[in-house]
Amino acid sequence: MRDPVGVVIYSIASSLGIANITMQLIIGGIGVSILAIGFHRKESKYVPEISAIGWILVGLFFYLYSEHYVEIEDPVLILMTASALPCGIAVAFWEVSTKNDVSESLVWLKGCVVWSMIPYYAVYSIPLLNMAFVYTTALSTEIVLEFVGLGNYQSSPMRIDLYGGGDIPVSEWEGNRWILSEPLGEAGFFVPMERADGTPVSIIFILACSALQSMIIFVGAIVALSSVSWKRRLRALIISIPTIYILNVFRNVGIVWLTDTYVNWSLYGIDMFNFTHSYAAKFISLFAMFLMAIVLFDLLPELHKNVMKIMNPVVNITENMIKWFLNIFTPKLSK
Repeated sequence: MRDPVGVVIYSIASSLGIANITMQLIIGGIGVSILAIGFHRKESKYVPEISAIGWILVGLFFYLYSEHYVEIEDPVLILMTASALPCGIAVAFWEVSTKNDVSESLVWLKGCVVWSMIPYYAVYSIPLLNMAFVYTTALSTEIVLEFVGLGNYQSSPMRIDLYGGGDIPVSEWEGNRWILSEPLGEAGFFVPMERADGTPVSIIFILACSALQSMIIFVGAIVALSSVSWKRRLRALIISIPTIYILNVFRNVGIVWLTDTYVNWSLYGIDMFNFTHSYAAKFISLFAMFLMAIVLFDLLPELHKNVMKIMNPVVNITENMIKWFLNIFTPKLSK
């Protein structure tokens, strides 16, 4: 059974002669543009109403990814993307309900989303940048694998997953290198990994393997702190971005080595690649990001204040749900 929201959106795209991924990018682009206007023109009269539309569109943009993650059975990303639309709608109502006294933390959250999505759009939409991130990720993994003695691997020439099916070498691609003017397949630009003797390994590197998403979350969160001096923000960026990059390299090294070494390993029908990529690596990555956030909270107390204020509604709802649950299922004590 297909997601009804996706069916409606992609039906509109089909009627307009637009590829599904292009439609999704248009929705995200409009949404983040609206939020950017709201963030940089805070004093405008209609900012809350305009921003509310932006929140819903951005939530829809991420929500549309959930169908893909259901197909590849990635539970963490299914949960994160599926909750994006309800969260976007909730924040839109919050924005409108506080229009006369917009919270500083809500303004920060808006800037965080804007300055997280803009770098991602730039890298994704400029093929040269896209290919550079993918190739650097594959090459750094190859170098570390050999350096720590886990085997001799090499990166194959970069290829492109075509939208209509199949793939070709980048050298044969006739598309524009400066602006992505055509939809690509699911993998986009990718680099296959192989052993030194040319034997292929069942792993390819794509843009999602570069930890770009994790890095830009911290970029957005730090850059959006407009009340903090650029000196302090740059210090936090210098600490966080290289650390995430290095941790991601070792994550990729572990996935490649374990997948290639334990080819026949399986746990309840989950092979080694899916176990390491969709479960173990996700858990470790989220834990590492949690530790990174604690370090940044010490460097930037303003960041901690904003995060806690944004989390307050969630905490209050959770507490009320727990109280309701206890009232329903806990037997009343007789006097």
